[in-house]
This record gives sequence, C-alpha cells and structure tokens, in this order.
Amino acid sequence: MHEVEPYYSWLKFYNSSEDERSPFHGKEYNYDLYQDTIYNYYIDPAWDFMGSETLYIKLLFVDYDLGFSVIEFFGEWNDAVSNDIMYLKRNVVDHLKINGVNKFILIGENVFNFHGSDDCYYEEWFDEVEEGWIAAINFRDFVIEEWKNYDIDSYINFGGGLNMNNWRTMTPMMFFEKIKVVVGRRIDLT
Repeated sequence: MHEVEPYYSWLKFYNSSEDERSPFHGKEYNYDLYQDTIYNYYIDPAWDFMGSETLYIKLLFVDYDLGFSVIEFFGEWNDAVSNDIMYLKRNVVDHLKINGVNKFILIGENVFNFHGSDDCYYEEWFDEVEEGWIAAINFRDFVIEEWKNYDIDSYINFGGGLNMNNWRTMTPMMFFEKIKVVVGRRIDLT
C-alpha cells in the first residue's frame, strides 16, 4: 500500500498546500515519514486525510474561475461503517463549493472497495452543484455495481466515455474539457 502514490505531475500546475482556498492549505509533507495507515498498512505521506480512517484523497487540481476540481482517491470507501461520504462532503466538497467549485471530477482507480449505506449525502451534493456536475473516472466495476445498488448513479456520472486510462497524459485543462464534453452530452440527453 505504501507504494501507491497520488499523481504528482500536475504539481507544476497546482499544489493544494499552497492554495489559500484549499482545505489543505498550509499542510507540510514529510516524505521521509510514513505515519498514516489504512488497516495497519502504511500509505504514502502525500495522501491527504479528510476524516476517514480508510479513505484518503489528493486534491490534484482546482480552477476557481471555471469552477472545477479533480480529486484522486485511495483506499476503501466505506459509507456503512465510517460514513466516508459525510467526511468528503463536509470537509472537502463544502469547502470547495463555498469557493465557487460546482464541477467535481473524482478519480477512483485506487478505490479498492465500497460499502454503501444510504444516498442522502450524494443527493445533497448533487442538489447543491446546480449548474455543475459530479463525474467519476476509472472506478472499478465492482464499485460501480455497488453504487448502482444504492442509487448513487442518480447523482454521479460514470462509465462509458468517463473511463479514461490516458488521463495522466493530459494537462488539467485538457482533462477537464474532455470530461465536460462527455458529461455535457449526458446532460443534454436528459
């Protein structure tokens, strides 16, 4: 687990610890000290704690003018026991939303499990983005199936053109534009 690192190449475009509007502003990273764990397995110190003991994130990019953010996830998403969606919503999403972000791109290739509960926080999040949207990229099939079991697919766009294995080859703006086109097509159809 300690070898799974958040995506680093966009640090030249954005660093959440240097962004005064970021929930992680001022965080100092010690890359020599592994102290955070998921199920007693140490994880890379670059991951950010959002309140959950099993799910960590990295705020990879935010553009306040265009109102979008890219968040990478790592670990087990557990709404049933630890209410991870509540931590994400209250500690990260609400903070970004206050600063004008209404489009959220969630990258989930390092989410290894999902345990659902109810969809209240997802519904609240969806209702609050108004002219925006929530898109999930590269979540594993079994996570997607569990999301469907809990009606989370009513609030988050995923699958099809949103599975992009080449997202790391793009700049944040290119990535956002591609996601915006895919999500825009889906919204126009409804």
